[in-house]
Parts: sequence; C-alpha cells; structure tokens
Amino acid sequence: MSPRQNVNKMMQQVQKMQQEMQQAQEELARETVTASAGGGAVKATMTGGLELVSLEIDPEVLDPEDVEMLQDMVLAAVNESLNSAQEMASKRLGGITGGLGDLGLNIPGM
Repeated sequence: MSPRQNVNKMMQQVQKMQQEMQQAQEELARETVTASAGGGAVKATMTGGLELVSLEIDPEVLDPEDVEMLQDMVLAAVNESLNSAQEMASKRLGGITGGLGDLGLNIPGM
C-alpha cells in the first residue's frame, strides 16, 4: 500500500472512531449508576456523563445532632457513584479508543 493509501485508510478509521465515540458519549449521558452509603440511608445517582441526577436521603437518618455523619454519608455515596460512572465510561470508551494502537497513534489521555 502506498503512503497516501495508508493515510487515507487511517483517516477513515479515525473518522469512524470519532463517530463511535460521539455515539457512546450520547449513550453514556442517558445511562445511570446508583451508589449508596450508610446501609442505604443515602443514595446518589449519576449519569455516565458525570452529572449527579438524584440524591436521596432516608428521612429516618435525619438526626439534627449528627449532621457530620449525614454529610459523610452524602460524600461517600456521591463519590462512589462518580467512581462507578467513570468506570462505566472508561469501559465503554476504552473499547473504541483501543484501536488507536493499531493505527500507530499515541494520543495523550486516550
């Protein structure tokens, strides 16, 4: 294959990968993960696009004397849902960007 054919083939593969990435990101924005803390007292739901869409607090755990515990549970639930969303996105997008090695490209952050 000539160098020009190689470049054309590589550009086609990059364009296909861009389309797949855009589609995967749109799908991730619609998918959610939920994490809980304090035995389910606090639940946080986040999209694959890393948007917090729901935060539920069981009214039975609302103790005005222990606000710090509630804050800790909220932080734990939000951070766990964030980690789960990032892991979901990484798995989904990693399958697409994994093809970069086949092209001989080394793109930072991918």
